[in-house]
Order: sequence, then structure tokens, then C-alpha cells
Amino acid sequence: MDETPALNAPAPEEGLDEPRLIADDGLAMRVGRVVAPALRDLGLRLVRVRVSAAQGPTLQIMAERPDGVMTIDDCQRASEALSPLLDLEQPLNGPYRLEMSSPGIDRPLVRVSDFRRALGHEARVEMAVAVDGRKRFRGRLEAVETRDGGAVARLRLPPGEDGEEKSVALPIADMGEAKLTLAEDLIRAALRREKAAIRQRKTDDKRQRKPGGEKSDRSPARRPT
Repeated sequence: MDETPALNAPAPEEGLDEPRLIADDGLAMRVGRVVAPALRDLGLRLVRVRVSAAQGPTLQIMAERPDGVMTIDDCQRASEALSPLLDLEQPLNGPYRLEMSSPGIDRPLVRVSDFRRALGHEARVEMAVAVDGRKRFRGRLEAVETRDGGAVARLRLPPGEDGEEKSVALPIADMGEAKLTLAEDLIRAALRREKAAIRQRKTDDKRQRKPGGEKSDRSPARRPT
């Protein structure tokens, strides 16, 4: 099996068009196809759609910027843009509540860039296709590799009965679900990344302004009305 060198450090952001390798199915998939283009127009990308009836019909849509940040203002803009679109499409029979949110710290991992940003942190993985007769894994993300043209996440598993640690290579496209495990180091890393992303956006905004406060042609698009 051919293997390229492991990507042991987060790569540059892939952008708005990076595909999800772990996607939704059924009704959630149909909703995703409707909302993803509208989110992209806002500079956001879809992470996950969930439909729940536990406390009344609820449609939860997770989204984020390509840098992994989703602010309160982003959620408001997305909700305002998606509400009339969903009213037109009527994905659920009858009334429902729309919840727009960030992926959270213990987030789902759905794109290659998600796994790269999560290197060094612990994740839980549920495989849709078994690996060595096993579907459930929990371990620390060591690397993202390319094998046979597909992305593979390598996890360092906890010590077994013999006291030895082993690693396993899991094809991302064969995963049913992957999610980070909430821990103190993950929380600290998420806060540092969010602060850095906010500082970078402020710097970029200043660079887009001409002397005297006039914005250049690269100014962000207006919020939809």
C-alpha cells in the first residue's frame, strides 16, 4: 500500500469548498443540500444537520467559518438567511424550531482540515465500515495521511492488556461519525484558536480599508435582508 508522509501539523485552511467526507443521511442530508449553498454565500460552511423530536420538532444546523470559528453574529446572519429558505422548502411536516449553532469544542469532525486541526487531541470514532473487525475506536489523533488516494486518520489507542500502545489507521470516508472528546487541553486550544482567528479577521478588515475609512473593493458582502 502506497503511503505519503504523515501530515503532522495543521495545513492551511482548505476554504469554503472543502467537501465533507462524513456527511448526513436521510432527511438531514436533504436539508443539508438546501442550506449549504446559502451558508457558503455568507462565508460559512455546513458541518452537520440534526433533526430531533425530543422536545418538539427541532432542526439543528451546525456551521462555521473555514477557520473553525462561528460567532454569535454569524449564527444570527445564518438564521436570518436560512429561515425564509426553509419556509419555502418545508423540510419538516408542520411547525418546528430552527437552531443555528457552532460545532462546539467537542465538535464533530467531518472534513480533512477538521482532523488536521485536532491533531494531538482525543477523538471517538464510529466506523461505517469495520477495520480489523472493529467499528468503535477512541484514541489520540496522531496524524492525517494519504493512502491510495484517500485521507486516513491515525489514532494512538490506549494501552492494551499487554501494556503496549498501538495505533490504527482509519479511512475518514469510511467513518460514520467522529467527534472530539472534551478535555482541558482541548478547551485551552480552542480558546487560543478562536482568539487568534478574531485578531486575524480584525487585521484583515483594517487592511481592506483605504485611508480616511473608505473601504476597498474587497470589502465583505452586505448582510442579506
